[in-house]
Amino acid sequence: MGYILNEDQKSLVAMAHDFCEKEIKPYAAQWDRDGVFPLESYKKAMEIGYHCLEIPEEYGGGGIDYVTVAAVMEEFAKYDLGFATTLMGTTLSLKPVLMHGTPEQKKMYADVIVGGGLGAFALTEAGAGSDAAACRTTAVREGDEYVINGTKCFITNSTYADIFVVFASTNRDAGVKGLSAFIVERDRAGFSVDKHEDKMGIRTSDTASLVFDNVRIPADHLLGKEGEGFKYAMQTLDLARPFVAASAVGLAQRAVDEAVKYAKERICFGKPIAKLQAIQFMLADMEIGVETARQMVIHTLQLAEAHLPYGKEAAVAKCYAGDVAFKVAGDAVQVLGGYGYSREYPVEKLLRDAKILQIYEGTNQVQRVVIAGQLLR
Repeated sequence: MGYILNEDQKSLVAMAHDFCEKEIKPYAAQWDRDGVFPLESYKKAMEIGYHCLEIPEEYGGGGIDYVTVAAVMEEFAKYDLGFATTLMGTTLSLKPVLMHGTPEQKKMYADVIVGGGLGAFALTEAGAGSDAAACRTTAVREGDEYVINGTKCFITNSTYADIFVVFASTNRDAGVKGLSAFIVERDRAGFSVDKHEDKMGIRTSDTASLVFDNVRIPADHLLGKEGEGFKYAMQTLDLARPFVAASAVGLAQRAVDEAVKYAKERICFGKPIAKLQAIQFMLADMEIGVETARQMVIHTLQLAEAHLPYGKEAAVAKCYAGDVAFKVAGDAVQVLGGYGYSREYPVEKLLRDAKILQIYEGTNQVQRVVIAGQLLR
């Protein structure tokens, strides 16, 4: 692994590895077949605190540095990307609160998460994915409350989250400048979970729609200022993308490992296929992609830790790592041949899981728009 870690950091990653070996590896294939959300296993992970590593110690979290968190998420993604997605979905929802919340909001949200709860980031709508300006969910101020109406879709952790950051328009005429962010607890009257998605991959991650039917929240649940929601969402996604890239690296590394193992064992023309230059070149290209993506993750997070601009680098890392993961997983299937296409081996699942890495947290086409915009401004 291409991380330079101290002994404490190595110990944390090793603990994550051991957890995954014991609590995920034996069950991941069956969870995938059944499309289940392994709640008891998630509870075990949350008891250790894998869903709140980034929360500052002052709020009861681990206070772990970004690079170490990325290394841990890479480890989880090697075993099951859906599991990693669930953990990252909680920290995704927490990021805008830590960035822009009041001390009281930070404590309220962190207490829920540190106490074993899950969080969710509710931005996407049926007609407002990449185009946040098309958001139709509204929040209307009525005295000391906001009243929220609308529907969100493709929201990670919907069914099980205890607390949400919800983006809604407080001024429909202002486009993205009318978007605001709110903290919404699960038990608010008028809130419900609707359509559950039956997905191609990451089937251990819960994905569903949220419905807000005259949901009333206190005015002090507004995050930051009205009209600043789009900015908060973009800042959140900028910081989330390197961790998505880290999970892509983890999946891709697993694909390389499985392909190498098979190539050493599979005998063809009287020798292991690992002796064939065609296979060697394929494996080498797979590893080049994985290691390059990993270094992009590390570089981006080092910039973030140093409070230096990193938006372009985050887009580059997410885009490249997502593309690498999908290609490397496909190459692993090719190395295994017919066995790669069989559910008896894990690589077909890696390929199905990998596709989402080019879609969520901003499609890779959107990442290219971001990168080009940075270059041409």
